[in-house]
Amino acid sequence: MSLFEAVLSTSEMRGVFSERSVVDAMLRFEAALARAQAGLGLIPASAAASIAGSCKVELFDVAKIVRDSGRAGSLAQPLVHSLKEAVGLFNVDAVPFVHFGCDAQALVDSAMALLTREAVVLVDADLARAVQALLAQAQRHATTAMLARPLGQPGTVTSFGRVCVEWAAPLARRRARLAEAARQALQVQFGADAGVADRMQGQGAAVRRQLAEALGLRDPGGHWRSERDDWIALGCELGLMVGSLGRVASDIALLGRSEIGELAEAGDPARGERPASVVALAAAQRAPQRVAALLAAMPQALAPGSWQAALAEWPQLLMSAHGSARALADALPGLQVDAVRMRSHIDRLRHALPPGSAGDGLDPALAEAAGVQALAQVLALQSPSEAFDPSDTAR
Repeated sequence: MSLFEAVLSTSEMRGVFSERSVVDAMLRFEAALARAQAGLGLIPASAAASIAGSCKVELFDVAKIVRDSGRAGSLAQPLVHSLKEAVGLFNVDAVPFVHFGCDAQALVDSAMALLTREAVVLVDADLARAVQALLAQAQRHATTAMLARPLGQPGTVTSFGRVCVEWAAPLARRRARLAEAARQALQVQFGADAGVADRMQGQGAAVRRQLAEALGLRDPGGHWRSERDDWIALGCELGLMVGSLGRVASDIALLGRSEIGELAEAGDPARGERPASVVALAAAQRAPQRVAALLAAMPQALAPGSWQAALAEWPQLLMSAHGSARALADALPGLQVDAVRMRSHIDRLRHALPPGSAGDGLDPALAEAAGVQALAQVLALQSPSEAFDPSDTAR
């Protein structure tokens, strides 16, 4: 990740997809695989114990595994090679049972599902904070009169509370749909190769079920090597969420322009503190390309390079998503609202028009009706909304 990308993400999300975290997730899969196979009598219990005991990330040269992945075309091959070496130091008889009956894609896809589960928890928490901050602003400014600005131009009178609700509603929808998409997409991968059935002695489905239970992932009932629709649907939901956050950021940036000056973000520009809307807007410009790359790889799921191309886009999409959600979640509670300035724009526009031509659309009293609607929507949006529960993915 470049320095320029890092400032648009968060340290937590960078940690989720760090080289060490990715290798650790792959080792968790290998340990769970060995235990599941031993439990079904497919490999010796002593071999499983040696394999699981060796699946500790601190025992591995992570940087070397990453370097070697460039030649192998995947992280799986160098990791399995290193794991066999580690296991052989303590129990040479267990080495043939490392990664037994498994393939590279099962290992990497399952590890990515584990990491994505952590990532969605982070995104969900900040998305919830952003929604709650907007609803609080909506209550505080339910009847604060301002001009609506369709297409960026002055329109009729509304209230800032109503505007905040209109920002919050899509984010609340995206949060619910993101959770549902994650529950469907976060699945264990196992059993794609034709030879697996023979090596698993007809117990491949049982291995997959036990793997899913041990890792807290959903059992898809088969492999999804070429059936990537649930996985890509999660990526699309992330893209929609980033777009919704970008819309809020765009409106805030518009209302904060010097010639309008109705909103201001906390922070001191003199000290190099950039508006949070900048991060959200940057993410909104980057996310569509990430989602497009996932969709482009979808029709060619089995073509060489398509899987790797999609994998490379995935962490970047989640980093943009969390950077955007975190930026607005931090900024919205401290958003400075200049109600006097808002009213002055209404009065100035009314006075600039010929007598009698302003019409009812510029009556400041319209803010009262908008406030009633805003408060009703706040109550609807404040109904209990469950946070993304990682344990749901195992159901």
